[in-house]
Amino acid sequence: MASVHPSSVDPGDESLIILQSLLCLLREKNILSRADIEELTHKVAMRAAGKADASLPCCAEAASAASRELERVTSYIGQRYGGKHARLPS
Repeated sequence: MASVHPSSVDPGDESLIILQSLLCLLREKNILSRADIEELTHKVAMRAAGKADASLPCCAEAASAASRELERVTSYIGQRYGGKHARLPS
């Protein structure tokens, strides 16, 4: 049986593109606010750092890479779509 994925394409890259596009679409449709996306970014960073109740079930390097990528996407979405930032806890 032939492979569905060409050997030069990493299936993880495909998933990342889909998820990035989904976050942008949800923000564009005002389903997610900028504050929601910033909260998601914070939660991923906490899980990657092992400071959350349920840390990511993968290696620390992959969790850190996921956190950095989500920070990059959050920055892009914030510049592109704007909106209110999340309120910082007092």
